[in-house]
Amino acid sequence: MSLIVTVTGSPSAGSRTAQLTDHVAANLRARGFEVEGINVRDLPPADLLHANAESKPLAHAIGLVERARGVVIASPVYKASYTGILKAFLDLLPQFGLGGKIVLPLMTGGTTAHVLALDYALRPVLLTLGALHVVTGLFLLDKSILPRTGGGVDLDADLQVRLDAVLADFAASLRRHSDL
Repeated sequence: MSLIVTVTGSPSAGSRTAQLTDHVAANLRARGFEVEGINVRDLPPADLLHANAESKPLAHAIGLVERARGVVIASPVYKASYTGILKAFLDLLPQFGLGGKIVLPLMTGGTTAHVLALDYALRPVLLTLGALHVVTGLFLLDKSILPRTGGGVDLDADLQVRLDAVLADFAASLRRHSDL
């Protein structure tokens, strides 16, 4: 079974991006994958800012990414890019820290004006980190992610169909490259 690690780059507690990432993780588990999650906001801020990759929490998180076959990177759009805390975490990965991995980028934002942040801000960094394949990602409007009382999210039917297609492509890519 391939390990998938989700990396959530939202600095906000209870963010829609984090809730979406949990939704994606549950979907991938239902497809037979082992999934572990990293919420960057929960890592020690001083260690992130001082690039202390030797600290136990950061070493554990980096180790999860290292062992993963697939990585889901999720971030809200801030200033037409991914968040600073996600950048701080990605900067701690080795130069080719995503080498040999299949990566799924997801971004959330308040307006469709930020939809290109996925391809022009996040994707180049993932490729620079050596990702074997960055599958087609998905941008979701914040308002289309509806938190449920008691946990979980609902997405409108069209958006759920698009997310399911992206996740099917990610899963197929992982299975196709499992022998590498």
